[in-house]
Amino acid sequence: MTESGGTASGKTTLLNCLSEYIGTDERVVTIEDSAELRLQGIENLVRLETRNADTEGVRQISIRDLIRQALRMRPDRIIVGEVRGAEALDLLQAMNTGHDGSLSTGHANSPVDMIRRLETMTLMSEVELPLIAVRGQIASAIDIIVQVERLRDGSRRVVSVDEVADFTDGEIELNNLYSFVSEGEENGHIKGCLRPSGGGLKNTWKLKKAGMAT
Repeated sequence: MTESGGTASGKTTLLNCLSEYIGTDERVVTIEDSAELRLQGIENLVRLETRNADTEGVRQISIRDLIRQALRMRPDRIIVGEVRGAEALDLLQAMNTGHDGSLSTGHANSPVDMIRRLETMTLMSEVELPLIAVRGQIASAIDIIVQVERLRDGSRRVVSVDEVADFTDGEIELNNLYSFVSEGEENGHIKGCLRPSGGGLKNTWKLKKAGMAT
């Protein structure tokens, strides 16, 4: 799953909230530039942080380095605080090799923009891949995109939940599941709630595999 949104829109806060639903028996590895995640109720938790280069310009540890090391730690889930560059490729490959319960955030104004940003960031890596292969990786790795936004009254809301539904003719198709519907304002505060689109989840095989009703 990926969260997208602008600066100070609540991406990290939502990620902390979602962590409460992770099974207590799961091994989780978090990767961040600076420790902001406050995951609750996870006993088998490994925290990794990046390190800047020293005064001689060496000994730097990047998010890409940490993702590669995390794969050797046999995690059930990898949580990356935010993807900003070429590490997007490493995260997508991790999600496609048995770590599909992984989570991350990224800056984008909409779910479609998040897909485009992932494409751009993946192409920033030293591995030369055709765009159609990159899109195939994204479609296979990402199941859900949650869009968060800071509204004009200062409140931070989830404004849409979209499923990465299909990959057809080289294009990724999104299926909107929920959208925020405004119900006006009261005392300067925007009222509203998430409402289902009515389409429903298309890809349910992972839920069935986990023994969950769809």
